[in-house]
Amino acid sequence: MAHDKSSCPGRAKYLSGKRILPAPITADTTIVQLVDNMDAYNGGRLRAACHLLRDRYSQEDVTVGMSLAGALTPAGLGPAAIIPLMNHGLVDWIVATGANMYHDLHFALNLPMFRGSHNVNDADLRDKGVTRIYDILFDYEDVLMETDRQLREILVRPEFQKEMGTREFYHHLGKVLDEREKKNGIGQVSILAAAYRNGIPVFTSSPGDSTHGMNVAGLELLAEAAGLLDRFKLKINPSIDVNDSTAIILNAKRYEKGKTGVILIGGGSPKNFMLQTEPQIQEVLMIPEVGQDYDINVTDARPDTGGLSGAPPSEAASWGKIDPTKLEETVTAYLDVTVALPIMAAYAIQTTRPRKHKRLYDRAQELHEKLIKSYLENNREIEKLKEFMKKLSK
Repeated sequence: MAHDKSSCPGRAKYLSGKRILPAPITADTTIVQLVDNMDAYNGGRLRAACHLLRDRYSQEDVTVGMSLAGALTPAGLGPAAIIPLMNHGLVDWIVATGANMYHDLHFALNLPMFRGSHNVNDADLRDKGVTRIYDILFDYEDVLMETDRQLREILVRPEFQKEMGTREFYHHLGKVLDEREKKNGIGQVSILAAAYRNGIPVFTSSPGDSTHGMNVAGLELLAEAAGLLDRFKLKINPSIDVNDSTAIILNAKRYEKGKTGVILIGGGSPKNFMLQTEPQIQEVLMIPEVGQDYDINVTDARPDTGGLSGAPPSEAASWGKIDPTKLEETVTAYLDVTVALPIMAAYAIQTTRPRKHKRLYDRAQELHEKLIKSYLENNREIEKLKEFMKKLSK
């Protein structure tokens, strides 16, 4: 088959990209220059993610969600990368594992964790009262147990004595951590404290699956045994979080006529909880919608095992999670997030202007009312379900 230009008129579109001829790295090379010269493979995907942050996510009409899975806060990614992005206005709402938000407490409470080695005798660590997260080491009694002690004293405060979602739970906790940060004088080190200051809602999809949930359960057990359940009333209701997170996306797309983007750091339950807002709108509430506009995945999970952690944006489009017409505005970088996230944060902060904070936490009631309004206007099963509910025994 002939391959001259006249016989292959469509060839030019495949050869229209920037020529691979990067400038040499020098002593003066900046992070921006380094990333812009990453031409291929996962370096190229990291570059594409950084460019999406710069060109799309930085726009004022985009509502940006960030999911956090894996042991990120123990590694210091909160003060290093996540809080700077929050302060820069590039994060409007967060979904994180409960473990990440628990270990976030150590920093605000000024309880130190240390660089160490993964090549250690774990039985000896246990004997000496040292806890390990891969190559992070910390004292069992002075950090882990002390965090629990202080957390329990916080959870019996009056503001926690009600049924709530993790959004409100973390807001109250963030207020306390903000006070502890200021008292300790160690700078902005807690994601929850930064979320409190900036009005950023934080959710955990599985609140019982962490030391936060364990301590709530322990206090409830004590209240039951002591006959004090009428005093200790803290209950975490995940359904509140499902509706509150869904309301954020509905408001951004339907009421503010804007766009939405997600930064999925790792996979797991936080990734799914963040993405399920669109199927909740479309499938359950039956409100017309098409999916997230922009998607950045940073993961080390493989897609061929069928797990959500490795599922690419194209698969998410089949569920209505991602707008199928916007797949060119998505990126999956198969990278260690402890390497990728600091680079992405540095690039975004150095190439964009700070955005005004949307303060979505402060607007929770407004967004909830809009969700109810759209639900009642669009769902075709409301009357039938109401009749079923009326038949339930009191």
